Amino acid sequence: MLSAKQTRESFKEFFASKQHQIVPSAPMVIKGDPTLMFTNAGMNQFKDIILGNVPIKYPRVADSQKCLRVSGKHNDLEEVGHDTYHHTMFEMLGNWSFGDYFKKEAIEWAWEYLVDVLKLNPERLYTTVFEGSEAEGLERDNEAAGYWEKFLPADHILNGNKKDNFWEMGDAGPCGPCSEIHIDLRSAEERATVDGATLINKDHPQVIEIWNLVFMQYNRKADGSLDPLPAKVIDTGMGFERLCMALQGKTSNYDTDVFQPIIQKIAELTGSRYGENVQKDIAMRVIADHIRTISFSITDGQLPSNAKAGYVIRRILRRAVRYGYTFLDRREAFMYKLLPALIETMGDAYPELIDQQVLIEKVIKEEEESFLRTLETGIRLLDKKMEEAKAAGQNNVRGVDACTR
Repeated sequence: MLSAKQTRESFKEFFASKQHQIVPSAPMVIKGDPTLMFTNAGMNQFKDIILGNVPIKYPRVADSQKCLRVSGKHNDLEEVGHDTYHHTMFEMLGNWSFGDYFKKEAIEWAWEYLVDVLKLNPERLYTTVFEGSEAEGLERDNEAAGYWEKFLPADHILNGNKKDNFWEMGDAGPCGPCSEIHIDLRSAEERATVDGATLINKDHPQVIEIWNLVFMQYNRKADGSLDPLPAKVIDTGMGFERLCMALQGKTSNYDTDVFQPIIQKIAELTGSRYGENVQKDIAMRVIADHIRTISFSITDGQLPSNAKAGYVIRRILRRAVRYGYTFLDRREAFMYKLLPALIETMGDAYPELIDQQVLIEKVIKEEEESFLRTLETGIRLLDKKMEEAKAAGQNNVRGVDACTR
């Protein structure tokens, strides 16, 4: 069984063998782009290349990109910790071609990596292709479907609508159809009872998308019309944590070695055991997820604050503190003590965690302590208002009283 570290390296090694330049992850926090606060996809750092604003340095590129999705249309915050596969910060494995190879190679290499290198069971794999759009004058992506037919039976190649299978950078700019690769991780008994094809893109926690191959072949003009791109682009993104779940035979991303060292450290620090209490388990998952987001934002130069990106990070940190306070009985700062466990799991791939460990711990400890004081004060005031209401024979606290001191 491949560890998370081995999986990440195997991806880079595979695409290096296909003449891709392996580049480092861009910062998760974006400075100087008014349209985006955080890197939310692997393609963000290549946007200017794709738009033709800067020259192509390498025609083939691959990397593992740290991403954050907690705002705008990509907002999974409330699901994080409650389900098995949503995260705030996650890694996206990706390979790109800027005017070099296109659909044939992207599909063949995706299959080679998943099946020949990683040994995933091909019977559990499905793919989607763009079904076309009569309104746009676009036909079904028969080219991609034809390449998939070399590897998959027809009932594992599914048509997808414009929402799921036509990727656009924005209202204007490069765009094109895409092929998602899904895997069915259910038991053999479940698979025999319900056809996996019926569960694709239906939010089933064990039938999940792991890789999206985007084929940018059009340019959306301001009037909404489409022109063919002179230099076609391949842009793929694979969810690293989901891939590790599939490879390690788990039913939750949090049960892999991406998260378990952090979760076990939380359990040790809080005197809890993971897997015994639903609410405590959710709290531990929330904290394990959020400590990654907070730590990487600090390494990228974004401290918690009351404005813009800083406020997003502060809100995530306080959400973690609140779960620890409510469900793990934490009345003192403790999350900063999770840094060694995080460094053990990710420090080799992201050495900035090691370089800035002291700063990260200091900032998190100060934020924890400050918010814990705020929580204690607020709870005491609310308790007082509740007692006063009871003394006056009332069963409710007025909204105005709950919002003021």
